Amino acid sequence: MAYSSTSEAIEALAAEIGDNVYIDVAKWHLYLRDAHLHTALAERLYPILQSGSLQETEVDSILSSMSIKLGGGKREVPLSDLLPMQSKVHLMDILEEQQRTL
Repeated sequence: MAYSSTSEAIEALAAEIGDNVYIDVAKWHLYLRDAHLHTALAERLYPILQSGSLQETEVDSILSSMSIKLGGGKREVPLSDLLPMQSKVHLMDILEEQQRTL
C-alpha cells in the first residue's frame, strides 16, 4: 500500500509496532502501544525504511539508543534490553514488510 504522506506511513508503522512488539517485564508482556513507545520508535526507524537499506545492526543501534525510564526515572534502561528475542524478530518482520510497501 502506497502512503500519501510520510506521517501516514509513520502512523501505519507505529500501529504495527504497537500491536506486535512488546517488552518483557517480570514475564509480563507490555506492548509498545500500551507503553506509549510505538510512535517514537517508528519515527526513528522510518528513515531506515526510506533509505532502502534495512540492516539488523542499524535497528539494534536504534533500540540501544532509546533509553526507557523505570521507577519514576530513577533508572534508565535501553529498549534493546527490554525486548525479548521473539519481539525483536517480530519487529524485523514488520520492518521488512513495511519496506516492501514503500
